[in-house]
Amino acid sequence: MNVQNPSLKGQAAERLESAIQPGYMSGFGNGFETEALPGALPIGRNSPQKCSYGLYAEQLSGSPFTAPRTTNERSWLYRIRPTVTHWGEFQKADIGLWRTAPAVEVEIPIAPMRWSPIPLPEESVSFLEGVRTITTAGDAGSQAGMGAHVYLITRSMVDEYFYNADGEMLFVPQQGDVRLWTEFGIIDIEPGEIAVIPRGVKIRVELPNGPARGYFCENYGGAFTLPERGPIGANCLANPRDFLTPVAAYEDKDAPSKMYVKWGGSLWVADMDHSPLDVVAWHGNYAPYKYDLRRYSPVGPILYDHADPSIFTVLTSPSETPGTANIDFVIFPDRWLVAENTFRPPWYHMNVMSEFMGLIYGVYDAKTGGGFVPGGMSLHNTMLPHGPDMDAFEKASNVELKPHRLEGTLAFMFETRFPQKVTAFAAGTESLQKDYGAYGHKLKKHFNPNQR
Repeated sequence: MNVQNPSLKGQAAERLESAIQPGYMSGFGNGFETEALPGALPIGRNSPQKCSYGLYAEQLSGSPFTAPRTTNERSWLYRIRPTVTHWGEFQKADIGLWRTAPAVEVEIPIAPMRWSPIPLPEESVSFLEGVRTITTAGDAGSQAGMGAHVYLITRSMVDEYFYNADGEMLFVPQQGDVRLWTEFGIIDIEPGEIAVIPRGVKIRVELPNGPARGYFCENYGGAFTLPERGPIGANCLANPRDFLTPVAAYEDKDAPSKMYVKWGGSLWVADMDHSPLDVVAWHGNYAPYKYDLRRYSPVGPILYDHADPSIFTVLTSPSETPGTANIDFVIFPDRWLVAENTFRPPWYHMNVMSEFMGLIYGVYDAKTGGGFVPGGMSLHNTMLPHGPDMDAFEKASNVELKPHRLEGTLAFMFETRFPQKVTAFAAGTESLQKDYGAYGHKLKKHFNPNQR
């Protein structure tokens, strides 16, 4: 299946010039209010004795009640039925290849690792059936760490609903569009966009235009937020106005249905007789959102040297240690390279953080020798060496240095302070490139003590 390169040209460029997309509200972490029926939101109060239209008031809290105002997250939902009525007798369901930390299934030799794209299955597979966990880190039970997954979807969920109690989910499409029908409204995403579904938010995953493949990060820790810009100041990187939250949209549907809940690393299912996506109005700051990565405004070195990848952070999940992220979501988008007398690709390094990388489209500038292609992924774990391959090194060391625009490229990293444990699936799949760990052996010796 051919994948078009959605770089900033043509329709994509027009999207940047257009106003807010219909069906969304603009801003990151705002206190929103939206109603699908006029007067459904109570005025000046949260829980009136009787709600309009015979609705129920329900609060969804994403933080402890006493969290500081700057980190306190909650929304009030006005729904046809409260969540307790969605609650049947839950039975344990098959979670397939979805794993949750701590998940130590195999012990493999330490080395950089890389995978080719995992093919889409030929059989009918929904989102829940199509999750393939590659790595886990930390401990979901202690609300620290993450899971790095791919999703392979060939069919929409029909009369099936899901929420994740273990963590929030960051979706990164790579091939095909995805519709996330949430209880807060509808989010449509395509390659080049992301969506974040907070912990506990009910969704149905649909395919508007055929099969889809992508990555997603399951964040067990603090909710994703925008990184501090520090000396950069008030602008650039990901600007708050470009984050979009859906307006209210509801289903009033009575039909045999199933509710799936991921809780404690297990998947549970119960029968229902109606849709739980029945929120007619809501207000608050705890809600799903989307962001177009092509609106990211990168900054970089404009005289010499290569800056740390942290300058490309889109979202960060903070930890209790200042300056140390539970997860950083970092991208490497289109940008200009202008540094003088500088090796421009990322330098060779070892890092206390561990890096899971994926490629949405294009070519990553540190891996030009082939093997790292869209849909693929790599893992450079805590304190393991990595850097450019031989082709990238030789080219960057000898190329004429003039302003050069990297174009049509979009790679990303899920970076965490925890070591990432590879799952049995990831260690055994045919997509694993077993010779990747030796790519450094191809680098030539250039040392000459008689020549500077």
